[in-house]
Amino acid sequence: MISPPSLLDRLVIDERFVRGSGPGGQNVNKVATAVELRCDLTRADLPLDMMQRLQVLAGRQLTLDNVLVITADTHRSQERNRAEALGRLVGLLKRAAIRPKKRIATKPTKASRERRLEAKSRKSKIKSLRRARPAFDG
Repeated sequence: MISPPSLLDRLVIDERFVRGSGPGGQNVNKVATAVELRCDLTRADLPLDMMQRLQVLAGRQLTLDNVLVITADTHRSQERNRAEALGRLVGLLKRAAIRPKKRIATKPTKASRERRLEAKSRKSKIKSLRRARPAFDG
């Protein structure tokens, strides 16, 4: 597993500050506090399997050009929004770095197979008792 700090050094990250829609009153109209973090995954030196997991995890945050776009505008200051966006990027990278465990196929035990068949026969018996009996014309 690759540690995210060393991964961040290899990523091509571009920051842009725009006017946010979050809290701030008049401050929102004057200062560009929201951050738009762009990370070009095509130029990033990531392992192929990690890249595939990252593309799935990113979802709508990933453009058709393989650029990951993370926006943060919940705070009133640029620094806090920048920290939040970087934190989200690191979180995504950490989740993408984890390889899923391979499933080991197992057979059901003899007892569990017997329990399943017993339950099926019980259910069958209950349903057969619900059926309408033909009328006897003696």
